[in-house]
Amino acid sequence: MLSPDVETAAPRPLERRSLPWGPIRLALVLAYAVGYVWWFFEHGIIIDRISVLLSVAFFLVVASIGQPPRRWLMMFGDLFLFVAMWIVYDESRGIADQVGFPVQVESVRNLDRLLFFGADPVVWLQDTFDRGPDNVQWYDVVGSMVYYSHFIVPPVTIAVLWFISRTQWVRYMRRFATVLFIACAMFVLLPTAPPWMAAGGTNRLGLELDALPPLSRPTGRGWRHIGLDAFVKAWDHGRDWANQVAAMPSLHSAFAMFIVLFCFQWVKDWRWRALLLLYPLSMAVALMYFAEHYFVDALAGWAVVFFSFWLWDRIERKWDARRERLAAEALLEEIDQKYDSASAPDRALPEDASQSSPR
Repeated sequence: MLSPDVETAAPRPLERRSLPWGPIRLALVLAYAVGYVWWFFEHGIIIDRISVLLSVAFFLVVASIGQPPRRWLMMFGDLFLFVAMWIVYDESRGIADQVGFPVQVESVRNLDRLLFFGADPVVWLQDTFDRGPDNVQWYDVVGSMVYYSHFIVPPVTIAVLWFISRTQWVRYMRRFATVLFIACAMFVLLPTAPPWMAAGGTNRLGLELDALPPLSRPTGRGWRHIGLDAFVKAWDHGRDWANQVAAMPSLHSAFAMFIVLFCFQWVKDWRWRALLLLYPLSMAVALMYFAEHYFVDALAGWAVVFFSFWLWDRIERKWDARRERLAAEALLEEIDQKYDSASAPDRALPEDASQSSPR
């Protein structure tokens, strides 16, 4: 027979174990990445405004599965800021060729000639290396890869940073939004014809230009050569509605330099830094070879990026110094309070204690 203690003992409730949300989130994010890559090869790069915003929103939701309500509220706030930034950027680019400022044609060409001692680097690159659509070279493929990485590397970096470190994501987005703001202002105030347009290329503005000899625009030739026709088709459709005179500064060059500079905080060896700098340099060469930008467009993009990093580095250093000063002041105040309380008497004597005496 069981003892009374055993007979009357109540059954222990089952322990509630929380799901391992960390591995689950990681698995969902990896599944999202696989789906993104599949879509890339099957349908081409996601480029239109609505699809970009939906893809980013879906990623943020997936990356927030299992997070507490506070994290979800933070995620929706981050998504709102991203959507607002994207819409402002997109709309400003759309009106840049409609406000009436004169389109720059010969001025940027002349700056390139000044930098290259009277030669046109865009014309020279095509005359020297362009073998035509039926004779694709290895550098055509490499150039296409570098060029189209513009539509992959920045958004992927934004997503990865948000997933692993929101602090770094905030630092990234401050600088990124500043670059976009300055670029959009320049697009409006300084509309610039890219080399293919200056050479007489067909455009929606009705401009008939001949500042350069005829040039091809073989941007997607390398991708078609390796079978990524869907990608090139998506891009060709996207650039049909893009602002054609948003060439100064070059955002392709700006974003390539942006990624490299942001990574410098983790890469200290100058040899690795020099290797990373090959990315923006190769981007600038590819842009000239494809007649998409002048070299001065790339220089302008790099200058905007350097200014953005310089500006926010100064601001963040001041914020850090202010936080450290406030923390030090709070610590000193706490120490003073503890010292005052420790030096005070444990209890006060009666007021007439010193006056009373035994009789």
